[in-house]
Amino acid sequence: MVACLPADTARTLLCRDGRAAAHLKLISIVVIFLTSIIGISLPVLLARYFQGKPLYDKAVLLIKCFAAGVILSTSLVHVLPDAFDALSDCQVASHHPWKDYPFSGLVTLIGALLALLVDITATSHVEHGHGHGHGDSHGEKYSPVGTHEELAVSEKKSGSHGEKYTPVGTREELAVSEKKSGETRCELGELGVVNSEQQRVEELVRLKQRLVSQVLEIGIIFHSVIIGVTMGMSQNQCTIRPLVLALAFHQIFEGMGLGGCIAQAGFSFGTTAYMCFMFSVTTPVGIVLGMILFSVTGYDDSSPKALIMEGLLGSFSSGILIYMGLVDLIAVDFFHNKMMSSNLSLKKASYIALILGSISMSILALWA
Repeated sequence: MVACLPADTARTLLCRDGRAAAHLKLISIVVIFLTSIIGISLPVLLARYFQGKPLYDKAVLLIKCFAAGVILSTSLVHVLPDAFDALSDCQVASHHPWKDYPFSGLVTLIGALLALLVDITATSHVEHGHGHGHGDSHGEKYSPVGTHEELAVSEKKSGSHGEKYTPVGTREELAVSEKKSGETRCELGELGVVNSEQQRVEELVRLKQRLVSQVLEIGIIFHSVIIGVTMGMSQNQCTIRPLVLALAFHQIFEGMGLGGCIAQAGFSFGTTAYMCFMFSVTTPVGIVLGMILFSVTGYDDSSPKALIMEGLLGSFSSGILIYMGLVDLIAVDFFHNKMMSSNLSLKKASYIALILGSISMSILALWA
């Protein structure tokens, strides 16, 4: 068995300073919280600014495509490699069962399949719930609408006082008149069914977008907590110092990714504020939790148990983010969006936004 030794023991010992590390962590809590608020609030505010304007739908779509690129890059360039590295560390990979099986890939697969299961279950529940109450329009009874005076006049005109009116005309004229009347009633009934169906579809799409935003936030929260706990447990000031600035930009772009999905989902102000707040505090709370864990257990970010936790949770959140990025964001917008399919220039602009989101987040992998 190959001995598991640190690469540069002297430099590591020189950088280990608990007091300096704690000071940097307190600074990072404030910086990361503020940058998280900026990142997630920016697309929400932009969407509200464009709301009601001709460019609103296009602006929200471009923001969402940029967000999809950020989410996909986060999962494949940031989260998944870190999870593989954590479980491949010699302190973990030299022991059973970690050296016998690629657990990172397995847990990533479990995360993706679980996200699919949640997606299927929630979508079926929504569709089933909205299926009732939208029965066949044939046979439905309609009540006249109007004020009491209007209904009284209408009833009087229609002969409600016992008077009976007999249509006048030849048989051919009466047959034609009855046929036209039937066709008019049929057309009005079909129009009502179409409008009702369109409203039902729009409601299902809106609920689907809200579901995507909520599941996406769960995956990102996993990732953010892992980042925070890892930094909080670390006592290496040489590692923490460059991470503060890198994670600030990381939270800005990741927040823009989640904020773009929240903006399109059309949540109420209270729900939107709550989701933005939860994203903004998860990494700072993770840092505090990591500091508490270190003070209680003495485990730092390089201990085997901490590496196993980081690897498993990172792999799980990576699977969720990969599924959501490819299936619920990119595939839905590029293959099932009528506005994009009918506008080639918008499709090109959306693809460019997707690439820009991917590149911006991938570049940050050089530092965090």
